[in-house]
Amino acid sequence: MARKQASQGTPATATLAAAGVPFVAHPYSHDPAAASYGLEAAKVLGVDPARVFKTLMVDVDGRLAVGVVPVSGNLDLKAMAAVLGGKKATMADPAAAERRTGYVLGGISPLGQRQPSPTVVDDSALGQDTILVSGGRRGLDIELSPAELIRLTGAHTARIGTGRT
Repeated sequence: MARKQASQGTPATATLAAAGVPFVAHPYSHDPAAASYGLEAAKVLGVDPARVFKTLMVDVDGRLAVGVVPVSGNLDLKAMAAVLGGKKATMADPAAAERRTGYVLGGISPLGQRQPSPTVVDDSALGQDTILVSGGRRGLDIELSPAELIRLTGAHTARIGTGRT
């Protein structure tokens, strides 16, 4: 996989470049009226939604964490809490998520966050050669090996996504 970074520089792509991880940047024209950033990316890029993953910030017993799940489903908050040894998980306050990561909603990447948080990647990623995650801004996804994403984020893998068979 070739590295593409020209004019797409974000903390996420800088993290990948610094680690020598091959990735492909997939910029697209974001429609502000799109109801789902991830499903929009899958459609515009012509990629199976099971390969496009969204990054969700959650609050697990007062601690922020990151869940990475396919855009074709949802995050199972109970499973997320259990993986991290917590009792309850809720979606994080949007402003807190933006402050913690340094990214805006709809562009939060699991990579290159201002303050890294415990991360859990849905285990369905392991069945893919490559997956796409936000590249750190709306209208930019990055394609990389799920193993590299897991390595660079220090993520756990578990079944935290819903909506699959």
